[in-house]
Amino acid sequence: MIISRAPFRVSFCGGGSDIPSFYEKYGGCVLSTSIRKYVYLAINKAFNKDTITLKYSKTEVVTDPDKIEHRIFRQVLKDFGTKGIEITSMADIPSGTGLGSSSSFTVALLKLLYTWNEHSASAYKIAKEACDVEIVELHNPIGKQDQFAAAFGGLKFYEFCPDGFVRVEPVIMRHESYQKLQNNLLMFYTGDVRDANQILGIETRNLADDAAKIESTKKLCAMTRELKTKLEDNDVDALGPVLAESWEIKKSLAQGISNPAIDAAYEKGMRAGATGGKLLGAGGGGFLLFYVPTDAAKKDVRAALRGLTEMPFELDQAGCSIIFME
Repeated sequence: MIISRAPFRVSFCGGGSDIPSFYEKYGGCVLSTSIRKYVYLAINKAFNKDTITLKYSKTEVVTDPDKIEHRIFRQVLKDFGTKGIEITSMADIPSGTGLGSSSSFTVALLKLLYTWNEHSASAYKIAKEACDVEIVELHNPIGKQDQFAAAFGGLKFYEFCPDGFVRVEPVIMRHESYQKLQNNLLMFYTGDVRDANQILGIETRNLADDAAKIESTKKLCAMTRELKTKLEDNDVDALGPVLAESWEIKKSLAQGISNPAIDAAYEKGMRAGATGGKLLGAGGGGFLLFYVPTDAAKKDVRAALRGLTEMPFELDQAGCSIIFME
């Protein structure tokens, strides 16, 4: 048996610029971190060498990979041609909550199958192949940041070049600054899950030909580069205003990114003492993230949002990894 895991991610700034319709013309960049919440996949030898057994929210047993209902399982297992296996999936957080779950799943699955077939694969190779699976083969209208965040892990700056190459740079801070960043982030579950592809499909079309939205996304990229500089200068409190401004820009890129309930919760958090925040992911539901610089303000924000479920978390450094092999 082998078990792989890949982390979920929290994106701070630059989301949308990793969509091909934008970065292929203008280049893009995202600053994000992975967190210690994971997708886990376990593989074992099946009793019948001709079958594939998959256990996730449902159970599938097939002899032909083309018959698999789960789109990512089907595509990856067709690509690998592996049979006589049983794979079980688990996760710390539900899918559709804005933390890059589908890409974390794809990355963990690729890592698992490479290891099962006794082949080495770098973090970059796995991230790139995960992008190929989701964007090229399955035609999902998504960007590249989630796959790279799940594969590499840590607090990173990702630059998406027009030729398709992704430059990965760690964001270097003092240890106490890193701890301050971790301690000042609060996350609350809005109670909604959604299909990101609908919103991202609209955003993809907008970034192809809407001049105003293209200029807004260029501004997000400039803010992302500036945020990287400020964090590396250990100015952690700069994150709050950047989150606030980038959230206002993000809402303008496509309909459905926010809604009245999300806006109301966001305003409560800001009035209670957060200096910035955003809805994570494509929009429409999932987790609200706030930067809250003082302990007194944290208490007030939690009180203001007591109707929502807070999810405590820590920052991850490991990225995708094999955590068990027998």
